[in-house]
Amino acid sequence: MSALPLDSPETVTFAELVDLLQRIFLRHGVAEEVAAALAHNCATAEQDGAHSHGVFRIPGYLSTLASGWVNGQAVPQVEDVAAGFVRVDAGGGFAQPALAAARELLIGKARETGIAILAIRNSHHFAALWPDVEPFASVGLVALSVVNSMTCVVPQGASKPLFGTNPIAFAAPCAGTDPVVFDMATSAMAHGDVQIAAREGHNVPAGTGVDRDGQPTLDPQAILDGGALLPFGGHKGSALSMMVELLSAALTGGHFSFEFDWSQHPGARTPWTGQLLIVIDPDKGAGHSFAERCRELVDEMKGVGVTRLSGDRRYRNRAQAQVSGIVLPGAELTRLRELAQG
Repeated sequence: MSALPLDSPETVTFAELVDLLQRIFLRHGVAEEVAAALAHNCATAEQDGAHSHGVFRIPGYLSTLASGWVNGQAVPQVEDVAAGFVRVDAGGGFAQPALAAARELLIGKARETGIAILAIRNSHHFAALWPDVEPFASVGLVALSVVNSMTCVVPQGASKPLFGTNPIAFAAPCAGTDPVVFDMATSAMAHGDVQIAAREGHNVPAGTGVDRDGQPTLDPQAILDGGALLPFGGHKGSALSMMVELLSAALTGGHFSFEFDWSQHPGARTPWTGQLLIVIDPDKGAGHSFAERCRELVDEMKGVGVTRLSGDRRYRNRAQAQVSGIVLPGAELTRLRELAQG
């Protein structure tokens, strides 16, 4: 039988993709715990159809590691500082291992006090934000997280970029169904989606960004080549982006989007900033009825014509992938296997 062309799609299971990505990270000098966290995160995004944060990100991770910008061997330092407050110094490493290191302490505090905050500093976040909050909702908690990124968004009324894409993610348990989860950039489009649009050669919607001269453009490459993104909703998105900067950088001790300089690390892609998570035990408020009340709201939304909730597409993709596997272009899968082998 002749070999398939490299561009023919191939299918892998979630476990196979996690293992492949983990071997790639290990091959490129990342500690075992860090490799496991990053591989699971990337595979989860790919499985759920969030391609801008799936295997698409692997070259950026490896380029950043090779540049010396991020510490792939960092050991997060967890600090129990108050009844409802946990701090983690990520040591110049990635945010996901820092969250993993503090997760059980954070959940315990939220169960005991009703609410707990996790402040991560000295960290790099290069992934989707919803995988950080969904697991908390899966165990009955409400979670909210914000993280800032590198300067690439022009605040409303300004002439130059200052903020990052600065996403906000939220997750809540919902009786009888998957958690309600959303993850949204405060920019008009996520930076990764602009990169994918440029790679695929199609325009972005009006209002997404400006070129290097500050003029509105539909060309994603013009946004990437010296241009910038715009906040969604004008002054509303700009205000939320400012809030994210304050919560994820000023409150945690991390860097504002404009405060780090990676010019001496060619190839660096991961923003060196901070992340804040707020976890709430709803049993301390509405009691055991919270998840039922959430389901009531969802049912009412559907009753007035809402046909798709935030996260629905991801859940459908996940369910399909669990049955049929994750489909990747043959050339992309071949390249990943080459990276894993060295």
